[in-house]
Order: sequence, then C-alpha cells, then structure tokens
Amino acid sequence: MEATTNTKPSSLRWAILRQALLRKTRESPDNQSPSAIKRISRKTHQGFNLIPGQVVEDHVNEESNFRDVCICYTLPVDGTPKILVKQRVNNSVDLSDFEVSDRYNVDNTGLVCQWPSEDVLAYFCLSHADMFRSKRVIELGSGYGLAGLVIAATTEALEVVISDGNPVVVDYIQHSIDSNSTAFGNTKVKTVTLHWDEEVTYNISDTFDVIVASDCTFFKEFHNALACTIKLLLKNVGRSEAIFFSPERGDSLDKFLEKIEENGLHFSITENYDSEVWKRHQGFMAGDDTWPSYEKHHCYPLMVRITL
Repeated sequence: MEATTNTKPSSLRWAILRQALLRKTRESPDNQSPSAIKRISRKTHQGFNLIPGQVVEDHVNEESNFRDVCICYTLPVDGTPKILVKQRVNNSVDLSDFEVSDRYNVDNTGLVCQWPSEDVLAYFCLSHADMFRSKRVIELGSGYGLAGLVIAATTEALEVVISDGNPVVVDYIQHSIDSNSTAFGNTKVKTVTLHWDEEVTYNISDTFDVIVASDCTFFKEFHNALACTIKLLLKNVGRSEAIFFSPERGDSLDKFLEKIEENGLHFSITENYDSEVWKRHQGFMAGDDTWPSYEKHHCYPLMVRITL
C-alpha cells in the first residue's frame, strides 16, 4: 500500500485493517486450516528469494487458529545452520495489532511480511561475515528479524540485539531466538522493544560497532528520530557504522539522508553491492515474471553506509 505525504500513519493502518477484514469475511473457515499455510506472509512470489524458506508443518500453531507458522530458512552457504522464524500467515490481522500500533505510535509493517529488503540484508550479512566477527551489532526495525538471526548464527559476532518498536513483533522475535539458541555458539543474542522517538533508556547508547536495518526509511515522520537513534547507538571510539538497505521510494530515502546530514552524520550510497543481488535485479528489470510489479525505485534496495 503506497503512502502519500499527507496521509497519517494511523489512517494508513486502519485502511490496511479494513482491507484485511474485508478479505477475511470473504474467506471460508477452511482457509484457516493447515492446507492454507502456503499463504505465508513472506511474499516468496515477489522478492529476491536469496534465502529460501519452507513452512515447517510440525510447528503450525493450532492455538492461534493457524494464524502463526514457522518458516525454516536454508542459508545458501555450506555448513551454516537452518534458521527457524515464527511469523504470521497472510491476512491474519487482528484489531489488537492496530490498537498496539496506535498506543505506541509504531507501524505494523513488521507483522505484514518478511520484506524483500530484509532478505537482501540477511544475504549481504551472510556473505560478509567478517564485518561482524567479534563485534556488537544491533538490527533496528527488524520485523521478524531474519538478518539479525543470520548474523547471530553465522558471523561469530560478540553480541546481537534484534530490535523493533512494536512489542507484538518483539514477542515473535523472542520466540525465534529461543528456537535457534543452539545455533548461536558464544554469541549473546537478545531482543528489545526500541522506540526511535524516545530517549534511549536501555543502557545501550555508545555501544554498537555495527547497526543494520532494512526498509526503515519509508515513514518520513520517523526520519529525524531514526537519525538521532543511529547517532546515539554507534560506538564513539574506534570504527563504527550503520548499514541500511532501502529502496528510494519517491523522495523518502533522500529526505532521510537529509536528516542524517542535519545530525552531523556522514553517508555513502552503493547501488551495485553484490553480484547475485544485482543479477536478480537486472532479471526483474528485463521482465522476469516472478515479480511482475517490480519497479527499480520502489523495490531495489540501495546500500547506505552511515558513520559518525
């Protein structure tokens, strides 16, 4: 769903809810059964699909009326563990989700799906493990946290914090951390509810060597708070950086980078940062029908590196 500059996030959230509830009323009860699990929220038919995932049938949650599923992601590197992620089935939107969004002034995008930029971020981190070895890392606006889980399981990072502003999302992340605990080795892994528009109160300022995030620059009203959060969290002594993957999406990325500069931070942008991602991007641009609605400025994530 595309936002306009004059539309409030709360209005967008309620519009999404209306669409979801209308869809739900047209569905029969059988559509909530395990046979409908293929409608998982990760849009495998519209994404880069760099890290393939399959539903683990034995983990279907009957208590949630099959609202939640467990996806097993197979990392495309020999010797790496599989990653289990708990997430929502398509269209399983609850009124309580939007009440939480309004209460905490956060969006629900982390519950909607595993966004394509998160897939790209996770793949990039897997392919550049040396960047994270023995480092303290935090993922911002993580959604279901695939990238953070990949970093924790494959890079020998010292610590990985997977954060989101939505407490419902954070509950999903904690479940996934528990499910993958044996894959983390000596890496300390935790999740926190972190709101960008509040003072950092988790005793984690001036802490992190690396910040990662994907698709977190869409809502312009959060740009300044996000820039301030980056500045607070990055370690002041030694080398530290934030690595963002984000499509341009109109002028939303440019506006975010203006706030980065206003807060005294520096940035660089790389368009072609990985040969496999670039090859798939070129295929979509050439008409690959696995992503028929693909449009470069809306779908292809640029890599933005931010430093103090």
